[in-house]
Amino acid sequence: MRFDLTDLRLFLHVAEAASITHGAGRANLALASASARVRGMEEALGVALLERGRRGVRPTPAGQALIHHARVVLQQLERMRGELGEHARGLKGHVRLLCNTAALTEFLPEALATYLTAHPNIDIDLEERLSYEIVQAVAEGLAEIGIVADAVDLAGLETFTFRLDRLVLVVPRGHRLAARRRLAFREVVDYEFVGLSPGSALQEYLGQHAAHAGHPLRLRVRLRGFEAVCRMVERGVGLGVVPETAARRCRRSMAIRAVRLTDPWALRNLTICVRRFDALPVHARRLVEHLKSGSHAAPRA
Repeated sequence: MRFDLTDLRLFLHVAEAASITHGAGRANLALASASARVRGMEEALGVALLERGRRGVRPTPAGQALIHHARVVLQQLERMRGELGEHARGLKGHVRLLCNTAALTEFLPEALATYLTAHPNIDIDLEERLSYEIVQAVAEGLAEIGIVADAVDLAGLETFTFRLDRLVLVVPRGHRLAARRRLAFREVVDYEFVGLSPGSALQEYLGQHAAHAGHPLRLRVRLRGFEAVCRMVERGVGLGVVPETAARRCRRSMAIRAVRLTDPWALRNLTICVRRFDALPVHARRLVEHLKSGSHAAPRA
């Protein structure tokens, strides 16, 4: 039985995504190569690792056992890299970081740029997810670090405050709502909206709250970034909901207004979560410390 680290990482990605296709994408492998590797592992063990169905795959009992051991091996490898990296500059380290939309677009680019510049031997695997998915992945050891909105249940994880994120409604400057300073989301759910692309954690978050208000959002168009959303709002295509930081940036060059939402869920603490801080590899602990340093709040457990 001979598995390499690529095999182990691939199998974890496949199991997490419940799809060989999506797992291959996350592992940066061609589908044919990923399928061949999974079949090779099954042939080497003489047992099926995945149950294949029309809606995807799921691990068999043998696959679950492999997931457990793969996590242990990869976590130990990262700890080794971190500790040896203290003595050997050329040794590469790797951190998997999952985050929500606001963290990814508004706060992390600058924070990660300074960290990566200062640590040229560290690579970061960054992926956008819904907050509850991030919590589950961190709890299961599928990612070292997560950044989530603190509305989710973080029991069992160690947490640290990252940033404060306020969601606002953006409207064209001449819109009848532009004179309002604040309003409740339920007051505008009947309007047409400009949304974010499918798969956006923030858009799914907004969709859930619109559904709770009894009016699913009517999205005229879906775009990839906050600037594009605000540009469409400026042209009168629809209303939008974006982080206040993005609205402030865009209104310098666009004819838009930002109206604060009074809903409690619109004011969110973005929170760093890990399984156990002291069990992280050295380079992952340093990344957490670096991210914490951007906020002025003390860590909480």
